Amino acid sequence: METAYVLVKSEMAHEMEVMSDLLKIDTVKEAKGTFGVYDIFVKVEAKTSKEVEDTITKQIRKIKHVLSTTTLSVIPEQNKK
Repeated sequence: METAYVLVKSEMAHEMEVMSDLLKIDTVKEAKGTFGVYDIFVKVEAKTSKEVEDTITKQIRKIKHVLSTTTLSVIPEQNKK
């Protein structure tokens, strides 16, 4: 299982709409509103790194009112329980 965290900036006053759209994506496991530079903190889990990449580039970044994303990839060796 591959995991990435995505920091999302959205247009002002559209955070809840963006969060709702994010949670409709199968590989998005969590989406939380945050204070600060970024508006939403997103956890993405998928079977492959390609699927994570596709989720971010082909789905998250195309959501209406998403201005930008920053992706934090998990180091696989440190992702053990």
